[in-house]
Amino acid sequence: MTAGDNPAGAGTFVGGTVGVIGAGVMGAGIAQAVAMAGGAVVCVDTSAVARERARRHLVEGRFGLRAAVERGKLAADDVDRVAARIAWEPELSAVAGATVVIEAVPEDLALKVRVFRDLDRVAAAGAVLATNSSGFPVGALAAATDRPTRVLGWHWSSPAQIMRFAEIVVTEHTDADAVETVTRLAHGLGKNPVVVRDAPMSWGYVANRVYWAAVAEARRIVAEGVSTERDVDQLLVDCFRWPVGPFTMIQGATTGWT
Repeated sequence: MTAGDNPAGAGTFVGGTVGVIGAGVMGAGIAQAVAMAGGAVVCVDTSAVARERARRHLVEGRFGLRAAVERGKLAADDVDRVAARIAWEPELSAVAGATVVIEAVPEDLALKVRVFRDLDRVAAAGAVLATNSSGFPVGALAAATDRPTRVLGWHWSSPAQIMRFAEIVVTEHTDADAVETVTRLAHGLGKNPVVVRDAPMSWGYVANRVYWAAVAEARRIVAEGVSTERDVDQLLVDCFRWPVGPFTMIQGATTGWT
């Protein structure tokens, strides 16, 4: 998925403190998106190395605050103010006061289940717990908690601080208030939330199911000798106005920007 500028504060931030679990590329990007919109963030990662790297990339990274200034999306005087809105913490208990907690740990189902079990114990009773999974069943994570009605998916696209994509995944048990809370927050971050249904028997929700179907067909075309990877990419860019073709997209995924 490709970058399209999302101006800082494009929406109006609504809500209290937002918790983010994981200070990797996605977690740090989510934290930055919230902070740029005016929200307070607690970003938790047990790794001191990950926290320090995220803190550094927040300001100096390719999509960091200095880059936002260069693109005219943030005033230079606001860099320190935005950075100060994010607390980088090692303990999960730091998100106890958050109204929404977004899990952004590696795409490992067992790990995510453990995180949700632990979050259920430390998060406020009414807090919404959201997973940034790319396609795992949201119902499986909800079942790991004692608050399944307050658990949903919030699938982001990288770079999270830029992309407007917000795929909100709900189960048959998700409370309407939880959906409203997250969609309102997404709008406040300048995102474009779209609510979809969890489909436990299929991986990928909507965006990734369509995307990987296109990738599979593109690979089949090349394997059959019909065209080359380069020409398939060019044809799809020219025909459908995609910013990049599927093979370029796959290469981008391996370098961490999708």
